[in-house]
Amino acid sequence: MYDRLADLPLTVEDVSFERHEAATSGDFTRVSTVFALAGDGETGRGEDVTYDAEDHDSLHADPPSLPTGEYTLETYSAALDDVELFPEGPKRPTSRHYRRWAAESAMLDLALRQAETSLADALGRSYDPVRFVVSMGLGETPTADPVRRWLDVDPELEFKLDPTSAWDEPLVSELAALDRVRTLDFKAHYEDADVRQEPDPDLYRMIAEGFPDAVLEDPAWTDETRPALAGAEERLSWDKPIESLADVHDLPFEPTWLNVKPSRFGTVASLLETVDYCLDEGIRLYGGGQFELAVGRQHVQALASLFYPDAPNDVAPSGYNVAEPEPDLPSSPLDPPSDPRGLAWE
Repeated sequence: MYDRLADLPLTVEDVSFERHEAATSGDFTRVSTVFALAGDGETGRGEDVTYDAEDHDSLHADPPSLPTGEYTLETYSAALDDVELFPEGPKRPTSRHYRRWAAESAMLDLALRQAETSLADALGRSYDPVRFVVSMGLGETPTADPVRRWLDVDPELEFKLDPTSAWDEPLVSELAALDRVRTLDFKAHYEDADVRQEPDPDLYRMIAEGFPDAVLEDPAWTDETRPALAGAEERLSWDKPIESLADVHDLPFEPTWLNVKPSRFGTVASLLETVDYCLDEGIRLYGGGQFELAVGRQHVQALASLFYPDAPNDVAPSGYNVAEPEPDLPSSPLDPPSDPRGLAWE
């Protein structure tokens, strides 16, 4: 697919950056920065989802010098290789991919807009309605109440939950009886984040048995945990370890499922190479979000619409990130745009 995009012409005349900030249901203040590339009367945008506010502060104090001039998509991406996107830091190595994706997605959005087309048309694909799930943890003293509150608003909602060692059999039984949980994220690979859940064979076994049809994301795969997940291998999915096609090949076995978060890949070429491979090999994909506050959420929805619209996509509209349920939010599936342009799905 990248070959169909690489030669798109691109004119960049101006570069700007816009800070966004919001409180989230995860009890932290989310900061992101939108990269805007302008030229020929069009503007392409991409969102930097780096998690540390300090990295955004330093960006706005000393913005990186992104290239301007005449390029193709491929030559502009190559020019970005020589740009220091972090004046200081970053605090986490993975943030380099997040910021590169902001520049690359803005680049792609601008090139498509200047060509007066959409990503779907450029790839010869179609935008289809996007199924989504609501993603959340259940707190230090977990109960099913947060799920029930959302179901009071919309009984058809589906969920991605983050089980912890504080979960017990009655909670699992209560949640399973609702028949609305589609994905459970063990978060065993977030070694540099507060959300990390320590590998727990007893938890893995309880979840695998309690939710026999759900996708089980990012377990630790060790001598201690493998027996707890025996028989569930075809439901295992991977997210945090996947930043390139090489990472797919490095998994302990050929996966059946993958969570695709575009910002983890850094470049358009790397993302599409991986998606191409997974589609060819029959690996089932679903989209993931990064608490985007702006155009980045539209981008993950657009990619889900093109490549895995019927999967349990963690790409709900941003209104679902609030602590308390709100009425009148869009329901799943999301309708595709009637007249799409660029990368955004609006």
